[in-house]
Amino acid sequence: MISLNFMLKMKYLLLTLLTIGLYSCDSKAQNDSNKSEASEFEITKSEAEWKKELTPAEYQVLRKSATEPRNSSPLNQIDESGTFVCAACKNPIYKAKHKYDRGSGWPSFDRPVEGNIKLKTDRKLGYQRQEVICAKCGSHLGHVFNDGPKETTGKRHCINGVAMKFITDQENSK
Repeated sequence: MISLNFMLKMKYLLLTLLTIGLYSCDSKAQNDSNKSEASEFEITKSEAEWKKELTPAEYQVLRKSATEPRNSSPLNQIDESGTFVCAACKNPIYKAKHKYDRGSGWPSFDRPVEGNIKLKTDRKLGYQRQEVICAKCGSHLGHVFNDGPKETTGKRHCINGVAMKFITDQENSK
C-alpha cells in the first residue's frame, strides 16, 4: 500500500518537473522568434542607433511601445491635405483625408496607406488588442479599434502623434 506522504512527494516532484519543463521551453524559442521578427523589416537598427536618431519621446513610443499623453500632439489639429509618415523611417502610413476627430485625444484614421502598416496581436493590458506597427521599420504606432466611422471602414486607427511626422502635399511634390 502506498502511503499518503509518498503520494504527496511524487505530486510535488511531478509539478516541479513540469514547471521546469515549461520555463526551459520559453527562452530559446522566444529569442529565435524575435530574431525572425526583426529581420522581416526592411530597416533594422540596434537600440543604440534608434536612441541616437530619435527624441526621447519618439524612442519610448516607437521602440518601447509607450503611449503619449492624451491631447498632447499638435497633429490632432492638422486639417490640411498631406501624408502622415512614420517618425522613425518616413514610411507613408496615413493620408490626411482619412483622418477624423474621434475626440479620443490621439490622431484617429479610418484606414492606413495600403501595405505600409502591419497589425500584431497585443495582450499587454490583459486583453487582446490590435497593435499597429510600421511595415518598414517595425516601430510601434498605436492600436486599431472597431469603433470607427460606420459609413467607411468601421475602424479607428488610434495613433500616437509623436510616432508620426506630417508632410503637406506641397512639400511632397518638391
